[in-house]
Amino acid sequence: MDERVREHAEVLVDWSARVEAGDDVVVSVAEDAHELGVAVAAALGERGANVTTLYGSSEVSRAYLKGVEARVEGEGDDAVDADDFDADPGVERAVFEAADAYLRIGGGRNVTATADVERPTRRAYAKARQGVREARMDTDWVSTVHPTRSLAQQAGMAYEEYADFVYDAVLRDWESLADEMAEMKEILDDGEGVRIVTERDDAPDTDVTMSIAGRTAVNSAASVAYDSHNLPSGEVFTAPYDTAGEVFFDVPMTIDATRVRNVHLTFEDGEVVDFAAEAGEDALANVLDTDPGARRLGELGIGMNRGIDRFTDSILFDEKMGDTVHLAVGRAYDACLPEGESGNESAVHVDMITDVSAGSRMAVDGEVVQRNGTFRWEDGFEAGD
Repeated sequence: MDERVREHAEVLVDWSARVEAGDDVVVSVAEDAHELGVAVAAALGERGANVTTLYGSSEVSRAYLKGVEARVEGEGDDAVDADDFDADPGVERAVFEAADAYLRIGGGRNVTATADVERPTRRAYAKARQGVREARMDTDWVSTVHPTRSLAQQAGMAYEEYADFVYDAVLRDWESLADEMAEMKEILDDGEGVRIVTERDDAPDTDVTMSIAGRTAVNSAASVAYDSHNLPSGEVFTAPYDTAGEVFFDVPMTIDATRVRNVHLTFEDGEVVDFAAEAGEDALANVLDTDPGARRLGELGIGMNRGIDRFTDSILFDEKMGDTVHLAVGRAYDACLPEGESGNESAVHVDMITDVSAGSRMAVDGEVVQRNGTFRWEDGFEAGD
């Protein structure tokens, strides 16, 4: 076993999930993530935790959903809806309600395994399981990924090259990065409004404003101690509202098993009122039509992990990359909201990314805090309007 696999497991268990003796931990292991699953189980055993393992297979999920489609079609219905599923199955929900931590280890055999499942079916399944999702998110949950050949192919990289990429992103000095990101968190916590502008000859302009008053930014340093739930991480995010203007997302992404490219959103009074995409527009429309909250922002995120040096069509990595900003339509995270306040609610949370490495600026309360990907505390920052 590559020693980096054991190091990955130790970071996940100790730094990220902060597992302690006696904790009940649910571990979901994808088909080709066996090695990391083994290393995580060993680490949990050494720390005196209790472990329950799940088989996190997208191919199994596809088989189930195709079976539901066949049943519904046999009953004479045109499409699957949420009523065709039992809402929040009791056994699965009980597992997460009893857990202290949930570790999801991704790394399947086929990144588009559910591509032939009808979009209404996937949407209905998500709606029916919203309570299960909430129970899972009430744990100290962390999601990570084991480098696999399918993910390497998706990223357009040799397997060995991709493994190096993953470990460069995961095996970081997280304490030092947390200290740096704390500067961005403080700026957002003290701010009331954000404006993001991009002006480049090779892409449509972005000029969007949003309110962040009363919100709390999360220093997402890959640990539940920072209200952070992804490994790798390396972003600072908050929950904006009252969004207005236009945004162009030039980083390709996969949404709902569909390749989506060059997305343009127009916001008025906090809501998406117009949208377009060069590719995958139907998938984008499907997301926005999920529920009313899917047309409002749930997140503004600022990528700060410079160990991630290229786009790989994986949101787990791409949204954390330095020189990027991402906005997510859909659900807002409770960690960003005042006690007792509900933010934007939705069954979806879909991130879209724009490259801000050139021709860009981000201002908080009128003061530029990042220009062309460089923050004001970094060497090379250019002051000005």
